[in-house]
Amino acid sequence: MGDPIGSAAVMNGVPEQVSVVTEEPQPSRRRFLRWVSGIGAAISGVLVGIPVIGSFVSPALAKAQPATWIKVAEDIALLDLGVPIRVDFVQNQNDAWVESRTQNAVWLYTEDGAKFKAYNGHCTHLGCSYYYDKDLKTFACPCHRGQFDVKTGAVLAGPPPRPLDELPVEIRDSAVFVNYRDFRLGVSERVGV
Repeated sequence: MGDPIGSAAVMNGVPEQVSVVTEEPQPSRRRFLRWVSGIGAAISGVLVGIPVIGSFVSPALAKAQPATWIKVAEDIALLDLGVPIRVDFVQNQNDAWVESRTQNAVWLYTEDGAKFKAYNGHCTHLGCSYYYDKDLKTFACPCHRGQFDVKTGAVLAGPPPRPLDELPVEIRDSAVFVNYRDFRLGVSERVGV
């Protein structure tokens, strides 16, 4: 009859070795579930960790506010000397899916028609709009009676913590452009928003 598996067969007086096929043990269900759980935990850790690390690093890598040059005067020859001019404009801002429009203003001033000063149209105290007082020849804020010098923007009276925020001005082909920016209100340092 047949030899049991694994025993040597004898043919013509010479023992012949019979090879026995052994199967590798299958991974156990526990080992597989442990492996899948480990991979799932690693993926979850990465998915949660990236935004958390990004929230700590992003302030250090924040980009500067892009320049927003606004044309405030078509021709410098048409501007009055020694009299500030208020220029209102509408600015479109996109924040993810929301598009908003804000009305802003700048005050433009020149004494000689060659050098221009531009001031943000918001008072540095609480952000109220101020006006030009022709009698006093100063800027006046109606909210808390703040007053500013027209030539320098310095605080003359009232509670504003700092002078008016002066903005960069460029002349391009006899037109006046202002780099508009907003600044934090109510603080003595000029800090961008």
